[in-house]
Amino acid sequence: MINPILLTSFCTLVELGHFTRTADKLNMTQSGVSQHIRKLEVSLGQVLLIREGKKFSLTPAGNQVYQQGKQILAAMEALETRLQDDPEFEGEVSIMSPGSVGLRLYPEVLALQQRYPRLSMDYRFAPNDSIESQLSQGELDIGLMSKLSTNPKIKSRAVAQDALVLVTPANFINTLPSINSTISWQQLTDLGFIQHPDSAYQAALLLGTNFPEFSHIDDIRKSGFSNQIGAILEPVSLGLGFTVLPAFAVDAFAYQDKIKRHTLLNPVNETIYLCTSREHVLPKRVKGMLARLEEWLA
Repeated sequence: MINPILLTSFCTLVELGHFTRTADKLNMTQSGVSQHIRKLEVSLGQVLLIREGKKFSLTPAGNQVYQQGKQILAAMEALETRLQDDPEFEGEVSIMSPGSVGLRLYPEVLALQQRYPRLSMDYRFAPNDSIESQLSQGELDIGLMSKLSTNPKIKSRAVAQDALVLVTPANFINTLPSINSTISWQQLTDLGFIQHPDSAYQAALLLGTNFPEFSHIDDIRKSGFSNQIGAILEPVSLGLGFTVLPAFAVDAFAYQDKIKRHTLLNPVNETIYLCTSREHVLPKRVKGMLARLEEWLA
C-alpha cells in the first residue's frame, strides 16, 4: 500500500519542480524530501525520477504515479473534509420498513429529497426479518419494524401504533347477529379472504381477538392474494373478498369510497419500532432522518 505521506511529497515535488521549494512548503529539509522519494521508489520497485543536477524529469512510471497520485490525494482530502463537515442534507440514507409503514412515509421522504437534492434516499419495503438481518450486518442505516428485535446489535424504540383494520367492500351490509357492531363471522366466511404476505399473522391477531369462531386463517375460503402492498385492497374494492391490513396501508388506498372499515369490539395495534445498529456512529444526515421519521409517524 502506498504511503500517503510519501505520495504527498512526490506530487508536491513534481508540481513545484524544485527540491528547495518543496521542502519549504512541506516544512521539511531537502534531504528529507529526497528520502521520501527514495522510500516511495523502493516501496513501488520503480524509478520515478531521473535526476539531472538540481533538475529532474519523470520516468513513465513516475508520470503514472503522479497522475493517479493526484486523484488519490484529492479524494482523501475530500473525504476528510466531508467527515469533518458531516452535512445533514448531503449523502445517502438507507431505510427499510414494512409496506404499510412505507406507504405512510415514502411520500414524506421524497418531499424532503426535493427540498435537498444532495440527499439521496434509498427506501425499500421489506418484512421484519429482512430488516433485522440488514441492520445486524451493518448494511442499513434505519429500519422500521413491527416487532421488537431481540438482536443485541440492534437498538430499538417504540415510536408509533398502527391499528389493524378489517376491510370489506363498500357495499357490504351486516344482516346477521354479531358480537361486533358491523359484521358477523358467517358473512366473513361467505365473502372469502384476500391474502397477502403478512395476512396470516395480522388476521390471527385481529380476528382471533374478536371472533371466538376463528382458529386459523386457512379455515376461511381464500378468494385472492397480492404481494404488492398498494394493490391488496383492489380486489376488496371490487367486492371479491375481505382482508386485514394495518391502518397506514388502508389510509393510503386511493379509492376510499369503494371499501368499508369495520370497528370491532377489541381493537388491536401493531407497535412500530425505530431501529438502528448499536455498532455504528450515526452521521448527522441519519440522525436528522430519525427525528423526522418519528415526527411523521406521530
